[in-house]
Amino acid sequence: MKKVIFKKIINCDIDSVFNLVCNLSDYEWRSDIEKITVQDEGKTFIEHTKKGYQTTFNITNKIKNDTFEFDIKNSNLSGHWCGKFIKLANGTKIEFTEEVQVKNPIMNLFITNYIKKQQTKYLSDLVLELNKNNR
Repeated sequence: MKKVIFKKIINCDIDSVFNLVCNLSDYEWRSDIEKITVQDEGKTFIEHTKKGYQTTFNITNKIKNDTFEFDIKNSNLSGHWCGKFIKLANGTKIEFTEEVQVKNPIMNLFITNYIKKQQTKYLSDLVLELNKNNR
């Protein structure tokens, strides 16, 4: 299993950060997502990329302004994602941890860089949207 941890301080209040990350109906700010389908009374959601690829997420833990966790599964990998949110005097510290296991052993050579690229893009989109909303 490969593990990647991202930490970032965002100059925005914890409510705004947590709510945007957890809002499954507001995804237009995500540059890589075509749509999100919510199922099982909000416990499961499927992200559809702009290239038509689908990943299923099962929410395992959600504590307001503290934790958001889910299991991840698609045809190439399975794993777990945990987002931790810490209130700061002038913003929010986030710590996103993603652990995945790939089905194809050759993908093990590339998965860490792939996760880093995906998380970097997600964080960039997140900060852009939060800055846009706080003007």
